[in-house]
Amino acid sequence: MPYLNAIGTANPPYCVPQNVAAEYIANVLGFENEDRRRLQVLYRASGIEQRYTVLNPDRHAPDSIFAKEAVPSTALRLKLFEENALQLCLKAILQIPDFEPKNVTHLILVSCTGMYAPGPDIALIHALGLSSNVERFSIQFMGCYAAFNALKLANYICQAQTNAEVLIVGIELCTLHLQPAADTDSLLANAIFADGAAAALVSNQARPKALLLEKFYCDLEPKGEQDMAWRIGNQGFEMKLSGYVPALLEAGLTELVERLYSTMPEGTQAEYFAIHPGGRKILEAAQKALSLPKEKLSYSYSVLQERGNMSSVTVLYVLQKMMNDLQPQQHQKRILSMSFGPGLTLESALLGIHCV
Repeated sequence: MPYLNAIGTANPPYCVPQNVAAEYIANVLGFENEDRRRLQVLYRASGIEQRYTVLNPDRHAPDSIFAKEAVPSTALRLKLFEENALQLCLKAILQIPDFEPKNVTHLILVSCTGMYAPGPDIALIHALGLSSNVERFSIQFMGCYAAFNALKLANYICQAQTNAEVLIVGIELCTLHLQPAADTDSLLANAIFADGAAAALVSNQARPKALLLEKFYCDLEPKGEQDMAWRIGNQGFEMKLSGYVPALLEAGLTELVERLYSTMPEGTQAEYFAIHPGGRKILEAAQKALSLPKEKLSYSYSVLQERGNMSSVTVLYVLQKMMNDLQPQQHQKRILSMSFGPGLTLESALLGIHCV
């Protein structure tokens, strides 16, 4: 039985309060007076207090992307991804308790904010001293739900190979794709996305605090196909995030959960919830759809408040917080975890708590 055994996380050095981030964007866009005030209102309403970024918050600093180019090109942004990705991945991996590189048999790299080849997967093999015959996989450009695909792949690998130990590494540098534009989609994306890395170990041998990968279920809400989208443009990756997404999620989540439960023995229920904090309104929509009090999503709200939306790795931050707090009396209870992305894709998982 495959278990999610441990998670490590890491953020870049620049921690930017949300009001400072609003000023940064206002300066980039040349906003004045009323436009600045409205931008601050948007940032305060996000449910985020601070975010982390690889970008120097002084836009006039020599290493600022806006000091290099008035509207930074995709090439420059991806060059910065290549320069920053490896160290942040290593930092997250080394946060995994009792990590033993020699035990790793498979490596899964996850990112939707940057790519290059030879990529971070090969660099990690050299930096960690992993065996050169470690099997490598890349999951890229799938958006905020990509960590679920990595967990599913790790699950399949462990079911096929009893001695497998799978290292999942996610790296998302969303702020590299900041768009100096005043359209609604760009303003919203600039207000919520942040940078971070996460690493996770999956194997058939359970640690004292582990989560059993019980069941996954994926579905689509086709009405939202054009409401959440991700394109590669000449000036970075361009995010479309419509204000209709929370309403679409609210309408689709109830059916998604019912279908997930229908694949399990009758009476199966989750006692705990790890929802991807894509934004305050998305969490509120999940709350309403699942008829939950706010405290049931306290871990998700906490990650959103402290770190923003780090795309695919964010749900791993939520699960890490939950795993750190596990108690023996929670043994064999379940966590329902969900994440959402372009398509509109709805991913869900039931995770059994193994805490002895």
